[in-house]
Amino acid sequence: MSAGQVKRSVRLPADLARALADHARVRNASQTAIIEAALQSFLSPDVADRLEASLSRRLDRLTRDVERLEWHVELTNETLALFIRSWLNATPALPDNAVKAAHAQGRERWTRFIDTLNRRMELGPRFRQELGEDRKSDEPSGA
Repeated sequence: MSAGQVKRSVRLPADLARALADHARVRNASQTAIIEAALQSFLSPDVADRLEASLSRRLDRLTRDVERLEWHVELTNETLALFIRSWLNATPALPDNAVKAAHAQGRERWTRFIDTLNRRMELGPRFRQELGEDRKSDEPSGA
């Protein structure tokens, strides 16, 4: 034993001991060297700083993603509200004798709408894609 080293005896779970032995064999290094490097890395004060910086970057990205989602949900809600308000203002009330037929037609239209929505969600195209195509066709050619 050299003067700069202290001998320690530790107990490892069998699976961890096997993994250490396998890693040492693959790396052609001693198990002691691997344990020393792992302890130095674990006890290094900058490890906590690096971890905190990494987590901070990830949280910042997630925050931006959530803010973007909030914006899209708000846009969708406003679009739907404007459509409903316009529809209610533009559509006259039905006479009493036409209500039953209108309900039947409404159920049929609703079923078609749900089927179409399911198909588009599964197969596409999505509205966002169509919107992008519309914007491209609105641009003047030769620009």
